[in-house]
Amino acid sequence: MSNADALIERADKAAERSYSPYSRYKVGAAVLTRDGHVFEGTNVENAAYPLGVCAEKSAIVNAVSAGYGPGDLQAIAITASPCGGCRQWLHEFRIDRVTYRRADGEVVTATPADLLPDTWDF
Repeated sequence: MSNADALIERADKAAERSYSPYSRYKVGAAVLTRDGHVFEGTNVENAAYPLGVCAEKSAIVNAVSAGYGPGDLQAIAITASPCGGCRQWLHEFRIDRVTYRRADGEVVTATPADLLPDTWDF
């Protein structure tokens, strides 16, 4: 099993813990650090929709809470295509590989630059 396969499996398990009572759209993510740790995340909805949190942000926040930062995260797997805002997060944290499941079920791997070609930095 490849790292990407193992990560998408962890993301699938994380999705089962999603708090998504409004959309019923369960998303999970698993991020791999360069030193081999894995942090999971899931989407968490709120009745005030803009206040919800995406699974990939949740996984990255878990890693940051444990002391990791930009450049420390090597790969992430997500059970759905990342939204535009999360694509900026993937770029900012300098993640090398993004594996995600397309709407048709196909699992693909891309770089943050592939997903968001015109990024910006401060």
